[in-house]
Amino acid sequence: MTASLKVMLVAGEASGDLHAAAFVRELRRRRPEVEVVGVGGSHLRAAGMVTLVDSEQVGTMGFVETFGTLGRHLRLYRTLSKMLRDDPPNLLVLVDYPEFNLLLARRAKRLGVPVFYFIGPQVWAWRSGRIEKIRERVDRMGVVFPFEAELYNRNGSHFAEFVGHPLLDVVRTTRGSEETRDRYGLDRDRPVLALLPGSRRKEVSLIGPSLGGAAARLATEGWQPVLAAAPGSDESGIESVRARCPQLVVVREDTYNVLGCADAAIVASGTATVETALLGCPMVIVYRMASISYWLARRLIRVDWIGMPNIILRRMVFPELIQEQATADKIAEAVRSVRGRAPEMRAALEELRAALGNPGAAARAADLALECVGQVAVTR
Repeated sequence: MTASLKVMLVAGEASGDLHAAAFVRELRRRRPEVEVVGVGGSHLRAAGMVTLVDSEQVGTMGFVETFGTLGRHLRLYRTLSKMLRDDPPNLLVLVDYPEFNLLLARRAKRLGVPVFYFIGPQVWAWRSGRIEKIRERVDRMGVVFPFEAELYNRNGSHFAEFVGHPLLDVVRTTRGSEETRDRYGLDRDRPVLALLPGSRRKEVSLIGPSLGGAAARLATEGWQPVLAAAPGSDESGIESVRARCPQLVVVREDTYNVLGCADAAIVASGTATVETALLGCPMVIVYRMASISYWLARRLIRVDWIGMPNIILRRMVFPELIQEQATADKIAEAVRSVRGRAPEMRAALEELRAALGNPGAAARAADLALECVGQVAVTR
């Protein structure tokens, strides 16, 4: 690294890659000479980061599934740790991906490298005792959910700042509902059911057949099921859904417009639930993981709900069906229930959007990051 401002950034998953890219662009607006290297995907590369390892090579979905990538994680940790020691950056920026990133944060702090965390660890979900450990390893945090700053700042400090949710800047439709329906051969007068099973192969293989079964049942009642395939989605997973529902329409890389024309959605728990909420679409939240992973999660995770919309609202609004509860019959029944509660759904979705703050999260995060190294923003 030879630039006057050197940043190492680690974003280990697809959603982190997207939000980190917006952060890097804002950082470049303030410090055009900045050089950024680290772990990320296509969005970060497009934003100008030098990618040492692609995030697709290290992203995992569960406790047991993580074991298969331990070797890669260890090699990556050694590589980044050596860079922190031999050619230290001015700042280490960490984006989500807590288990790996907190280890790297400890190493950076021992070497005197300031650490900024954007989209922090969900300590409110599990291992809440780690808050003090995070304080020891991280200089500042930009958090994206309104209750997180209060949690981190209980001692009266300003360690964490709520910057708003970065999805507010990217989640929007590009065409009207009727135009989208026409594009995909959907009847304007019948309800549309969006299916978002996730993108990871294991994730889709576990939940796909139940989603397909539910869609098939609802199709007999007039619903039009549309699967919104995420970029990089596993084709075998998509086929596992289609095998149960021959009427299924598969749409690729147009998720926001599909949700914009949908009357309800079945969504795998994760970032997609927040995207669905921001587009005003009522949803049923589903999830399945490997049995051993679920057994461990039940013993480690301490939350009343798994879906971020319900966690943000602090009450069960959108039905959640997990593991053995996520059957085709129960999912279909939950969709019927959601549609029957349309006024409640609309009010809750408006409340949730307001709770997520204002657009501009990446810009506010970039300002906080520069404060960590005593830099003054220089915008063009």
